[in-house]
Amino acid sequence: MIGISADNKLKRLIVVGDRVLIKPKDPTDRTASGLYLPPTVQEKEQVQSGYVIKAGPGYPIPVATEDEPWKETEEKVKYMPLQAQEGDLALYLQRNAIDLQYEGEQYVIVPQASILMLERSEDLA
Repeated sequence: MIGISADNKLKRLIVVGDRVLIKPKDPTDRTASGLYLPPTVQEKEQVQSGYVIKAGPGYPIPVATEDEPWKETEEKVKYMPLQAQEGDLALYLQRNAIDLQYEGEQYVIVPQASILMLERSEDLA
C-alpha cells in the first residue's frame, strides 16, 4: 500500500453524490461593533463559510430505457455535475452540515442544496 503523507491523505476520500467536503474558516471572535463572542455562540450561527476541499460527482441522471430490452447496454451512471469546485469559498447553512474530524482536522459535509453562495478566485466566464 502507498504511504500516506500530508499531500495525499485527502486523495483517498471519495465524496458521494451531491455532497461537498468543506474545511470551515476560522470564525471571527468579534462582532462588527467589537464585542467578543464565546465559541458556543460562534458555532450556532446559521450561515457558516469555508473552503471546498472535495465535491461529489453530482446528481445521478436516470438511464433512458430502450425499446429493445434484449440488447446489451453499458449500465454506466451519468451525473449532472455540481457547481461547487475545489478551492471555492462556500457560504452554507450550518443546520444541514455534518461535522466530522479526519486525520486531526475539522471538516463538514453539506449537500449542494445547503450551499447559498460560492466565491471563485478565477473568472466565471
